[in-house]
Amino acid sequence: MRLMPLIRRTGLTHPLETSMALSGDNRPLEAPEDKAMTDNCFNDKDVLTTGEVAKICNVASRTVSKWFDSGQLDGYRIPGSKDRRIPVASLLTFMKAHNIPMDGLMSGTPRILVVDGDPAVGETLKRVLTDEAEFDVHATNSLFQAGVECERFRPHVVLFDVDMAGDAASDMVDVVQSNDELQATRLVAMTSRLTEGQTAQLASRGFESVIRKPFTVRQIIDTVQKAHAVIY
Repeated sequence: MRLMPLIRRTGLTHPLETSMALSGDNRPLEAPEDKAMTDNCFNDKDVLTTGEVAKICNVASRTVSKWFDSGQLDGYRIPGSKDRRIPVASLLTFMKAHNIPMDGLMSGTPRILVVDGDPAVGETLKRVLTDEAEFDVHATNSLFQAGVECERFRPHVVLFDVDMAGDAASDMVDVVQSNDELQATRLVAMTSRLTEGQTAQLASRGFESVIRKPFTVRQIIDTVQKAHAVIY
C-alpha cells in the first residue's frame, strides 16, 4: 500500500499518524476495544428536500410536490413554512412500491469535507481518503473557509474537529442547517478531548456520529461510508 510512504513524507507526530501507520503492514486495522470508536446513535436526521427527491427519482420538483400533496409520498412541512421534507425511509418505500430505480441513491463519488484545526492532519486525511477510498475530498482548518466550501462543494459528509477553539461545532451546524441545499449533508464529529457525556450531546446538536482520535484508516473510512449510506 502507498500509505506508509505517504505518512513518512508528511512528517507528522499527531496521534493520527501512528494509527494510520498500522495499515502499512499486515496487522489488523482495528484498534483495541478500549479505544472508543464510532457512536452509532446519531441516525435521526434522515430527511430530504423535494428538490433532492426530484434528482434521485429523475423527475421535476413539482411532480414530487404532487406526490406529497396527494398523500402518496409521506413527509411533513416545516412549521411556519411551505417547505416540504421527505424522510428517507418514506422515499425508499415509495420508490420500491412504484418500481422507481434506486440508481439515483447510489450514483456519484462521495464528497467529503475535512475541517480540522491542525492543517497537517486535515491534509493527511484528505490524502488517505482519496487514495484508499477514492472519495472526492476537500480539507480546511478554517471555519470561514468551511462555510465557503459547503456552499461551493456541497459535501455529502463533513468530518469536523469539534476540539477547535470556541463554539465552532455549533457554528458548523448552523452553516449546514441554514442552507436548504445542504439538508442531506451529514456531520461527523472528530474529537480527542470530549467526555462520553459531551459526545452524547452532539446528537441533539446535529451530528450524525462521533469518532475518537486516534483512529485507523479502516475506522475513518467505515465512519464516512456509514454516514454517506444514510441517504446514498
